[in-house]
This record gives sequence, C-alpha cells and structure tokens, in this order.
Amino acid sequence: MSAAWHALGGADLIGQDEGVNALPTITAGTMRVEIDPDAGGRIAQITVGDTPLLVGRDEVDGDPLAWGAFPMVPWAGRIRDGRFVFREERYELPRNHDGHAMHGVGFASVWVIAAHTETRIDLHLGLPTDATWPFGGSVTQVFEVDGDGLTCTMTVTADRRAFPTSFGWHPWFRKPDRLDFHPSAMYRRDGDHITVDELVTVPDGPWDDCFVNHDPVGLLVDGIQVTLV
Repeated sequence: MSAAWHALGGADLIGQDEGVNALPTITAGTMRVEIDPDAGGRIAQITVGDTPLLVGRDEVDGDPLAWGAFPMVPWAGRIRDGRFVFREERYELPRNHDGHAMHGVGFASVWVIAAHTETRIDLHLGLPTDATWPFGGSVTQVFEVDGDGLTCTMTVTADRRAFPTSFGWHPWFRKPDRLDFHPSAMYRRDGDHITVDELVTVPDGPWDDCFVNHDPVGLLVDGIQVTLV
C-alpha cells in the first residue's frame, strides 16, 4: 500500500541542525519529515517551512492513538470484542479501546531503521507470535520526500502462517482551514462505532467513518495546501 502527500508553500530549509537527541529526519525542498521508530514507527511531524502540519506528541500527553501519523497494522479499525474467525479457527485479541481491539500492534511497537538517507528512511517490524497477534509476519514502511511531496509505502508479508490483514496510516492533521473532500458514499456505523457492509448517503460532518472516495483530498492547514492521493 502506498500514499502520497504533497504540500505547497513555505520557505526553503537552510542550515537545519537535528541535534543530538533529534528524531531521524528526511528533508527535501521546503519539507522536513521527522520519524519516530521507538513510538510505533510513526511520522512524528511534517513541517513545511516553519509550519507543522500534524498534531504533536506533547499536545496530547503522548496518547499513542492521538498524534503524528501512525501505522495501523496488521489491522486497521476495530475488531469487534477482539474476536474473529479465520479459516474456521477462532481468535481473540487484547481489547484496547472501548472493549474492542483497535488499529493493530504497529503503533505501539519499536521499529528498526533498515536504511536512512537524506531523503528516504526504511523501517522494519517483525510481527509478534503471541496473544497480541499469533500469526507472525513482518512489515516494512518506506518514507521518501521529493520536492514538496512525501510518498509513504507499507508492505505486509506473511511467512509461515497466512493471516487476514488490513492496514494503512492514521494521520492527525491540525484542524484545516478548508477541506476538499467529496466521497460518493459512506459505510454505515453501528452502535459499537464499527462499520458494517452497508453503504449510505454521506451525512453532514463531523465524521469518524469509512467512505467510498476516488478523488484526491485537499486540506488547507495554516496557509499550506496539502493534497492526499
């Protein structure tokens, strides 16, 4: 799975000093991207010129589900009651949010830096084979900047055991001044805040939902135009 984020605006970054305790960083043009492998292999911050685009860790007291852009892997969203059936076997995962298992294990794991250049960083995670996720497997994330764009790629690989998977990123952008988002439909959400296989007309926001959407999404954050494709 890959995603590309493009931002326009800001001034060139000149003479940036990461410092002794700074996070691994990639830069190109006006964009600076900080990655935190110890905090779930997430994008800690995207800065264009002097403008941060994401909610920072200190703003939410370090809540791992509320800052940066974290990987949801090996599953995204909620697994109802932490229980599911795969190939006629029943499994039960730890519940971490309102009685459900949410957003996988990647966001709370320590990732390994496999490669790091000025414009690209590769992360690796070996998935567990315990009660939190019994199947094993591995995940790679690649973050690469080019001009004013950030391309994110995630790959999930099974080894000795097949497993079901869904994955992606959960970015916490700062509240935009404008949102250009025009989905064609939305999946209905039931009383447990879990989507079901039923498409409905998109209601007025606010939203915390799953949509059918085929067009780029645009955000205007503190004067910076962001396009998600």
